[in-house]
Amino acid sequence: METSIVGVGVGITDRFRTVVEEKIAKIQTFASRAQRLDVKVTHRVYRNGRVPDETVELTLVSKGPVVRAEATDGDKFVALDLAVDKMAEQLRRAKEKRVDGRQHPRGAHFEKESGALEGIDVQPASVDVLRAVATGAVPIQNDEDEVYSPVVIRTKNFGAEWMTVEEAVDRMELVGHDFFLFVDVRTDHPSVVYRRKGWDYGVIALETQAPPSEALAS
Repeated sequence: METSIVGVGVGITDRFRTVVEEKIAKIQTFASRAQRLDVKVTHRVYRNGRVPDETVELTLVSKGPVVRAEATDGDKFVALDLAVDKMAEQLRRAKEKRVDGRQHPRGAHFEKESGALEGIDVQPASVDVLRAVATGAVPIQNDEDEVYSPVVIRTKNFGAEWMTVEEAVDRMELVGHDFFLFVDVRTDHPSVVYRRKGWDYGVIALETQAPPSEALAS
């Protein structure tokens, strides 16, 4: 498997390259058909006195979906170990899910929900904090400004992908997230699949319609 290692703000030593090559074997156990592993090491220095750290990002490219994992630690070797463990766990879960699907085939299970996202470890901000952000009393933190803020809002844009619910679940497992955004190929509705307990999943879909002003104009 081809390996690419890039350092941002940090040099890549021969020792680190050797350790990466040794760790590849653990990943190949679950991804024998992988074609390339991209490793990115980023050194971050903070203005607020916070101890600098190293973030290791792994991107596994194969004929199937891209698999990603990352970890941060003060030591890049420790961060590498953590990232490799995360990726191996994601690949293992995806492999077990495929085996379980062959042994116990079943379609996606839909349940009517009350709107609560059970199974996702998210702590919502308080009303006071949200109001402070909305009025500008608490500034929105971006990647270049490391000033402390109780609320961190970062934005990422991705191209829409049409797929089935089952495919979205597989992609979610491979990227290691608790949710995955997609467009349901069956309904053309923007949707999100999210992890519940065990192997249970939930799906939330948006039924798009014209805004009130456009609806009146038509």
